[in-house]
Amino acid sequence: MNILDINGWEFILLIVIGVVVLGPERLPEYAAKLRTLIKQARVMADNARSQLREQMGPEFDDIDWQAFDPRQYDPRRIVREALLEDGEEDFSAFNPFKEPSRPRRDPALPTPWDVDAT
Repeated sequence: MNILDINGWEFILLIVIGVVVLGPERLPEYAAKLRTLIKQARVMADNARSQLREQMGPEFDDIDWQAFDPRQYDPRRIVREALLEDGEEDFSAFNPFKEPSRPRRDPALPTPWDVDAT
């Protein structure tokens, strides 16, 4: 999986937008700045990883890093698991976005009127 999660056409579109917004004369300068920024971010991440490995010792290799991935925390899944924790019901068929079924009203009849609501 790509870090930015963009495909080839999206990347080409970003380049075209960059050329239009920045102009072809400033684009190489900003590309170099972006490259430098990415290199610095990688160096900082590597330094943080090595510092953490130094401080934790051999326990660093035993950590399951997938458990700390924020992409796995889907609020819908968390609520569903919390509701099913008791094991009472399975709410998998429940869809809050489904239009509730209502009885159809005959258009030939007059519209209902509530005196107290108006």
